[in-house]
Amino acid sequence: MRGAPDGPEWAEPVQHRVMTRCLNCGAERDTDVCEACGLNSARAELSLRSKLLNRTAVFLLGAVALVTASERYPALDLDGILIFTGALFFPALCLAIWVERRALRHQEVEVLKRIYYGLIPIPWLLAALLLANGAFDTGPGHVVETRVVGKFVMRGPLPNRRLVVASWREGHTFERILVSSEDFDDFRRGDRIVVQVEDGLAGIPWVGGVRHPN
Repeated sequence: MRGAPDGPEWAEPVQHRVMTRCLNCGAERDTDVCEACGLNSARAELSLRSKLLNRTAVFLLGAVALVTASERYPALDLDGILIFTGALFFPALCLAIWVERRALRHQEVEVLKRIYYGLIPIPWLLAALLLANGAFDTGPGHVVETRVVGKFVMRGPLPNRRLVVASWREGHTFERILVSSEDFDDFRRGDRIVVQVEDGLAGIPWVGGVRHPN
């Protein structure tokens, strides 16, 4: 019986282990225990899930801070800011869930994790921008007189009340002004209304108050 011929074409293929990253610190590793942080795969997974939970809590608190800041110094273009925040909020939470699911299967999560961590400060930055825009606004502002054309209440854990008024800005038909419950109850559809408009430190116009004409 002829033996297998010698030669490189008959050599056994060399098996290479695919380099992965530690779920905890992101360092490259080719063993179960990460040389950088000293955690094995199971402990790194628990650490990652704990960090995801904590940072998601920070993200949610940032969203609450943004809503609070928007009520304190309500921007005229508040709807656009809230829509942007909502468009960011739900995909970010889905991304956090996706990272956790992949971590449970011990799949690579480093890129997705970094993207998610980069989204967390955004609500806080927007909240700080709205607060600074109103709190440090030293401009004189101006008043405009217009008419109430509607009103509505957005209910929920953080309800807000809006007066819909005819816009005085070019290219806008209506303005949806965030007001207190007292001002909301004080105005009816068709009433004339005086709006105190502030220019804003960052150039974001906001509503300083509303009142009836003298």
